[in-house]
Amino acid sequence: MKRVLFVGLMLACFLVLAGCKDDTVKIKYVFYFIGDGMGVNQVNGTEMFLAELDSVIGVKALNFAGFPVRNYATTYSAFNGVTCSAAAGTALATGEKTKNYTIGMDRERKQPVYSVARKAKDAGRRVGIITSVGMNHATPAAFYAHQPSRTMYFEIGKDAAVAGFDLYGGGGIIRAVSPNDSLNLYRVLEGAGYVITRGDKMFREKAGEAAKVVMLQEGEKSTLPYAIDRGKEDLTLAQMTAGAIGYLNRGDEGFFLMVEGGLIDYACHVNDAATAFRETVDFADAIREAIQFYTKHPDETLIVVTADHETGGIVLGDGSYELNLKILGNQKISLERLTGKIKEMRKTKNNKVSWEEVKAVLSENLGFWKEVVLSEENERRLKECYVKTFSGQEVEMVKNLYSEDEPIAILGVRVLNDMARVKWASGGHSAGVVPVYATGSGAECFQGRLDNTDIPKVIIELAGY
Repeated sequence: MKRVLFVGLMLACFLVLAGCKDDTVKIKYVFYFIGDGMGVNQVNGTEMFLAELDSVIGVKALNFAGFPVRNYATTYSAFNGVTCSAAAGTALATGEKTKNYTIGMDRERKQPVYSVARKAKDAGRRVGIITSVGMNHATPAAFYAHQPSRTMYFEIGKDAAVAGFDLYGGGGIIRAVSPNDSLNLYRVLEGAGYVITRGDKMFREKAGEAAKVVMLQEGEKSTLPYAIDRGKEDLTLAQMTAGAIGYLNRGDEGFFLMVEGGLIDYACHVNDAATAFRETVDFADAIREAIQFYTKHPDETLIVVTADHETGGIVLGDGSYELNLKILGNQKISLERLTGKIKEMRKTKNNKVSWEEVKAVLSENLGFWKEVVLSEENERRLKECYVKTFSGQEVEMVKNLYSEDEPIAILGVRVLNDMARVKWASGGHSAGVVPVYATGSGAECFQGRLDNTDIPKVIIELAGY
């Protein structure tokens, strides 16, 4: 029975491809955008948040939400209904299901599986892989690396050098120094012929003469700053996308470009709705660069936008038949940055911080006691947290997947989420379906029921890799 079902599904997939592929059209330019953690409600919530900021009930559509093909895909991994970013990235990159935490290998972790980016390179296309987090993080890694664990950051980074793609970009490199010796990934990449640039200005100065290039944020962090925290000189995902397009579009061979909005996931892991929505807008800003390119090459360009999984189980509404997303506009910085401000205050004042001083930080950055009127209950919760966490010399930080945060910063963001009527199921991934959007040549092939493994297979078929 299972064999019959499998054959039927493969036949259906073949018929769909056969019916939509036009052999007279050559797709030279493929854009593959992956919003890490961006489930259906992350998109819908962002659009409703933007509308409420304009005092409108409804949605203010993101650019990719207007693509002619709008669909969804399932995300389960080989052995579990809930995927991790490594398994989901591998599925989106290679069309193969694998075990959670596995990068670019089969489900038994014995054989490498090869990505649509690898096939594009072998077909003579120029290839770029960029992300707002570390360039050797799980999702970008799935397009060039083959390792049994996503935590093998050094080995993954070496795989980037071996793959030899034309361009890599990210906030930085995770654990760039080898745990076994003094070798570091910057030297490995330079030894493989890559010019390493930091910041948009340096990239534009040096990329033109570089045979291969790595584009990173200035400084030592492995991620770009959150959009809500960004300074004027900070590198943005949109700048990286625009720079990658200009760099890859040299010659007539065409290109494949994968762009990951990785910080959507980070914000959702800590249940920071305002930051997650801002990151989704930032992701759309990067997609705008591809749309502008598409308008100049409409017959040769395909743009696909999807996600690897949903993060946090975000719920828009708490049962009260109300939403108040506009209130999230009072949050001026991310939970991460708010934690940093409170930590610094603890340090400079040797933990002797008054309730009025804490109130001032919460007021300035979350709008409490100014634009946001707190109930007696919420003020009591905040005051009790202050008393508990500032009563001694040591405070126990709350550990999340990518951060350790101040308890009162977490509570402040939670109170604002509660007032917005936004709830979260967890700080992890869910099995929810993810959206799929497509425009350009062959976009119609992304209609019908989709699994994440179908997406790279369709791209490979359409682009002739």
